[in-house]
Amino acid sequence: MPHNPIPNVQHDVMHSLYINHHNWLYTWIRQRLDNQFDAADLTQDTFLRIYAKQNVDLINEPQAYLVTIAKGLVSHFYRRKSLEQTYLEYLAKQPENLAPSTESQFIILQTLEEIDALLNTLPSHVKEVFLMSQLEGKKYQQIANEMALSLATVKRYMKQAYVHCLTLMENDFFE
Repeated sequence: MPHNPIPNVQHDVMHSLYINHHNWLYTWIRQRLDNQFDAADLTQDTFLRIYAKQNVDLINEPQAYLVTIAKGLVSHFYRRKSLEQTYLEYLAKQPENLAPSTESQFIILQTLEEIDALLNTLPSHVKEVFLMSQLEGKKYQQIANEMALSLATVKRYMKQAYVHCLTLMENDFFE
């Protein structure tokens, strides 16, 4: 007899949750996405997140809980889509003979997603300063002028970003 990781009570609650909430959740997600296939995927991902928690019977407000999870997944979906589009636009500007292989493109895109997730753990003003420096190539004084910050503040934000990134990398953030 195969081992079921979720006890029967949990399984029954999960089944009931899925039956009672799948259709409206799919509709809710579908209203926020470009196509039905992505909506179906994110709907399933929402239920999988709950299933993985294995505390389904402790959910007091299932609709609010499902929407909270779905909002995060939709947000991540659009962040990933934007990142992918930016990368594809960059690739389109490159000479064909310099274009990376499909496998390399996938690895690069995956790495960019991990870096994006890492940067999203920074305070927004620190992230903005860091990106202006690293992606746009702006000098610290230029960033200070544009953001109406002191040069010392820009340096402090850059140090904070570097320390934060290094700490996360040392703690195996990318694994």
